[in-house]
Amino acid sequence: MSNNTTIRPPVVAVMGHIDHGKSSLLDYIRKENTVDGEAGGITQHVSAYEVVHKTKDGEKKITFLDTPGHEAFRAMRASGADIADIAILIVAGDDGVKPQTIEAHKAIKDAGIPFVVAITKMDTNGADLEKVKTSLLENEIYLEGLGGDVPFAPISSKTGDGVPELLDLILLAAELEELTGDEKASASGVVLEATKDKKRGDSATLIIKNGTLSIGSFIVSKNSVSPIRFIEDFKGDRIDTATFSSPVRIIGFNTLPDVGAPFSVVAKKKDVEKLAKSYVGEKVEISYEPIKKREGAILPLIIKTDVVGSLPAIEHELAKISHENITIKVVMSGVGAINEGDIKTAVAAPEGVVVAFHTGIAASVASLAERKGIEAKNFDIIYNLAEYVEETLIARAPKIQKEEILGEAKIIRLFNKVGTKQVFGAKVKKGEMRLNSTVRILRRNVLLGEGKLTNLQSMRVDVDSVPVDTEFGGELDSKIEFVEGDYIEAYHIVES
Repeated sequence: MSNNTTIRPPVVAVMGHIDHGKSSLLDYIRKENTVDGEAGGITQHVSAYEVVHKTKDGEKKITFLDTPGHEAFRAMRASGADIADIAILIVAGDDGVKPQTIEAHKAIKDAGIPFVVAITKMDTNGADLEKVKTSLLENEIYLEGLGGDVPFAPISSKTGDGVPELLDLILLAAELEELTGDEKASASGVVLEATKDKKRGDSATLIIKNGTLSIGSFIVSKNSVSPIRFIEDFKGDRIDTATFSSPVRIIGFNTLPDVGAPFSVVAKKKDVEKLAKSYVGEKVEISYEPIKKREGAILPLIIKTDVVGSLPAIEHELAKISHENITIKVVMSGVGAINEGDIKTAVAAPEGVVVAFHTGIAASVASLAERKGIEAKNFDIIYNLAEYVEETLIARAPKIQKEEILGEAKIIRLFNKVGTKQVFGAKVKKGEMRLNSTVRILRRNVLLGEGKLTNLQSMRVDVDSVPVDTEFGGELDSKIEFVEGDYIEAYHIVES
């Protein structure tokens, strides 16, 4: 280890199922509640927090990434694992392994980082440690003492039991990884999140993986650039410098950086353009695809979010929605509040719908949308956004008429005829005959015409339907005269 190289704190991703207690665990560790600030009690953005854990060797820092548990945020979880040095895979002691647990485990393995299993909710009546261990084993997660080397800790975020032991395991895993950094180097790391704010401008949350970040230099992430006029720590407080493993927020980017993209720092402005031009990539702030003439109906959709990382998550959720008669088409997506341009795009689409996630719409823009007849709605919970889009899709879907054959009957006898109304006796050969249904009149499989069943009787009692193999009397209103031996085929039209 060189003179400038020191051990750096681990960056830890907390991953697992939506209801298995990730946020509750972090709440206990940070001694503050974040669940109340999240819509629906669901963490829906990647956030980062620094904590200090007291050990027998002194105080040691750990940076936690609170990755979303909702299935739709798969891409953000995977990004969190790539940024992290170590992961905590949480599994509820009263619930065991779930599909999201398996998905989170796969993201950890793909990132190639060590992990610790936290078996949560051990204070609940239904908690069964041995059952959870078996469930993990059945899903190829091999714990220590069960043929594997994955450390684990049974914990309760309510009482705090087992949490210190869990933090000890994290620091032990970090020690084995030999995580180091050079404080004298210029800062470099990864973009954790990017946000567009109308008042503050384009900003990004960064995780420093090496070096020191100072005011007066420049951040470069691909073609996104920002001067470092001030630095905010994870609490929003302004600081002069920050070093490795710390989460910081920088405001003033020329364009939103890619989530998960690397960043570096240069001291001089002349070096900024040179470094930025070395990257070739498309702008991530907004994407637009014009509606082209095509077969089939579509629902043009404009999506706006407060952060870049939510866009792929929403698109993943919307991909689950389908209808045989109409297709969702995302014609534009971007970051920031709904603006006049979004409404104009919806008008041109045509009949476009604007949905926003965790962002807003100014009163003037809402008024424009109302005048133009455009639906523009903002949502705090992705479930509700997806439900709204699905309901709109169904409402907009063109109705397709299909013919449904009800039954077939053979004419046995004709009784009388008055005008177009003919009274007859028949026997149902297939299906059933229904009152007021339309029928085709067939003779030797040749269509003669159509009519309507205006009366049905069975055992001389008026009925609404007659089942198969039943003789009945009926009245048919038709201009076509039929004879004994002809068939009538009842059908109706259904819309789907």
